[in-house]
Amino acid sequence: MSLFELVERPDLESPVLILALDGWIDAGLGAANARAALLASLAPSTVALFDSDQLLDHRARRPTMHLVDGVVDGLTWPTVELQAASDDEGNDVLLLVGSEPDHAWRAFTRSVVDLALEFGCRMVVGLGAYPAPVPHTRPTKLAVTAGEPSLIAHGMVRATLDVPAGVQAAIERRATDVGVPAIGLWAQVPHYVAAMPYPAASIALLEGLGTVAGLRIDSPTLRDEMNGTRERIDSLIGQNDEHVRMVQQLEAANDSEHTPGAGTGLGAGPLPSGDELAAELERFLREQE
Repeated sequence: MSLFELVERPDLESPVLILALDGWIDAGLGAANARAALLASLAPSTVALFDSDQLLDHRARRPTMHLVDGVVDGLTWPTVELQAASDDEGNDVLLLVGSEPDHAWRAFTRSVVDLALEFGCRMVVGLGAYPAPVPHTRPTKLAVTAGEPSLIAHGMVRATLDVPAGVQAAIERRATDVGVPAIGLWAQVPHYVAAMPYPAASIALLEGLGTVAGLRIDSPTLRDEMNGTRERIDSLIGQNDEHVRMVQQLEAANDSEHTPGAGTGLGAGPLPSGDELAAELERFLREQE
């Protein structure tokens, strides 16, 4: 039984497949808000619908019931879709959006990559964000999970470690195996703001799409939100000497990475916990609203 139904077969020229599924690590809603900006900017159409009954656990991802004066007006079921669009410069794009599957990962991965091959995709790019010991006062860095070294742009973070993987990583690996270049972009979000929306991460991911795939997608709304969020975080941190010290130490560690022979810059004292500062930030933002 097929995992998807093909809704239409658009005429696309060397599209980039962007993976933007919910359900895996997404600190500061970096990937979610980048996806929302993509959908708002591109106005895509549905190409394929995946069978959510085969892929999703509906006890974990329940449908939404719509009530009007006590009468059930319908249900909205969680979906997984492949959508098509073009950016402002005419570059074709495929977007994989919806919920990360709970089941049949290998079959799902094969189906997605088969569709990518069928539509002649020139590249696969996954989007994500994770909490990191970085300051909000420095530009957001992108870490990468690349299929080959040539895909990694200057300045991107390269790590050597073993970590749990999401289904997007499985798709990227499968794409690489069949000859389609694939890379995951991961925005580093300051650990103390990881539980709140952090627009700078979303902007970094959109800019990363331009760097690795030549796509031109911007969001003035996200940029306004980024500036406002920076001002609010600065305001709160400036009220607490311990938090000011923490950010200064993170800045020193960040800057030392660009200085040959420099240390970590973290100093000898303990840092305030991310949970403590995050709770203060959330309380502060509620008061501002």
